[in-house]
Amino acid sequence: MTTAYRNLFRLDGRTALVTGSSRGIGAAIAKGLAAFGAKVVVHGQAPESTQSTCEAILEAGGACVAVHGDLAAPGAGRDLIRQAEEAEGLLDILVINASAQINGTLDTVTDEDFATQVNVNLRSTVEMLQACLPGMAERGWGRVVNIGSINQLRPKGIVAIYAATKAAQHNLIQSLARDYAPKGVLLNTLAPGLIDTDRNAPRRDADPEGWAAYVRQLNWMGRAGHVDEMVGAAVLLASDACSFMTGEAIVLSGGY
Repeated sequence: MTTAYRNLFRLDGRTALVTGSSRGIGAAIAKGLAAFGAKVVVHGQAPESTQSTCEAILEAGGACVAVHGDLAAPGAGRDLIRQAEEAEGLLDILVINASAQINGTLDTVTDEDFATQVNVNLRSTVEMLQACLPGMAERGWGRVVNIGSINQLRPKGIVAIYAATKAAQHNLIQSLARDYAPKGVLLNTLAPGLIDTDRNAPRRDADPEGWAAYVRQLNWMGRAGHVDEMVGAAVLLASDACSFMTGEAIVLSGGY
């Protein structure tokens, strides 16, 4: 019985694409899925960007290939699914992690800032889902793990556009979860709070004391999360262990 429970989380024979997995949360999730047996397709904007993630997976005995593309470009989401399936076979798991976040109050948001965040965070998500969901449904099994944000629930003015796109992204996940549930395809969101990644490095390094004070009051644990702390929930949502869960959001925020 113990082995059967452990096998709920195994991903042997599954193929997973993790977008934006050259670094940060995406890289950690890609390594985690590979450790549980998945063949992982790592994605970055340029060929050299995925090197460290791929090397880590291969050195640990996992299976990995890399694909590349700028998700801000029209049609890039559909093209990315095509690349991944040509490289590694039909997708069982899609982890939508790549995102664009441009901080600024509403009066400072430029047309370019707006378009970049909408295109990367929302349009490419629609394109990827259009490209992969029908095949998953036809095969009777699929998992979509959308990496959202605490900002989809508790937005702040400094990230108003980013937060709006993340809320829209989860709304899309919920809509499609209803449609695809009878077909064995489950879609859920993992919503992190503040995670210590290179996205936050400039602010942290510019004012370490201010950063420490900010983090202490931000959540109940008084610290930023680590990228590896996102892996367990991602594996859950990518596996048979979440077989009775769809359209939901798991919030990993340290208590908020």
